[in-house]
Amino acid sequence: MPDTANVEPQSAVRPATLDHRTLWQRVHDHLRDEIISGGLTPGTVLHEVALAGSLGVSRGPIREALGRLGAEGLVTIRPRRGAVVRALSNEEFIEAYQVREALEMMAVRLAVPKLTAEDLAAMERLIAEMALRASAGDVQGFFEANTEFHQRFFEVAGNRMLADLYRQLRGQIDRHRLRSLELRGDLRRSIAEHTAILSAAKTGDVERAVHLACDHIRVPQIRLLVEDHELASPDGRSR
Repeated sequence: MPDTANVEPQSAVRPATLDHRTLWQRVHDHLRDEIISGGLTPGTVLHEVALAGSLGVSRGPIREALGRLGAEGLVTIRPRRGAVVRALSNEEFIEAYQVREALEMMAVRLAVPKLTAEDLAAMERLIAEMALRASAGDVQGFFEANTEFHQRFFEVAGNRMLADLYRQLRGQIDRHRLRSLELRGDLRRSIAEHTAILSAAKTGDVERAVHLACDHIRVPQIRLLVEDHELASPDGRSR
């Protein structure tokens, strides 16, 4: 008998319109989007049979997609019991941002000397898009433009391994967009920080661009560390 304890209805997984990618990749991308957007919340159990019926595919692509999501840290694979959507602890959240900081510093350092007028114009448009989305209260749209802005540095940097590592890490960080926003405090501050980074890049000031990008990424880390410290009792144990 399958383990049905604490299983959320699989109807929570919206049917996908699948395109021309390989089948397991389409299933993977669909489930990944559901996890990142919060459609599949931490603790949700994903059974191969139920997913196969919901998405209209065989169990093979489901198994392969879940394996990839497990490798990305988005689900925990439990043999014969299905996969479970993972949550990041505060410690893991901080660690993910520390790794992101290291990767992004390298990307900015490599990319700034290579940025073309077209690249800079595209990044300028993305900042304008962020401002537009923020004023409309469209958090999802804001983060999409924000991700594209940062992704541009990795594309221009020309280091495939660096870009692949960053892409994997985004899966962890993107799941916590709302938490990141809460820690950051104000989208207007974020927009101002992006503008400063781009201004340094336009002048070719590599080290200043790296420094500003580093400070920008550290904001959620610092605030989360402060929160943890404030919640700790004088003897160092959590209240």
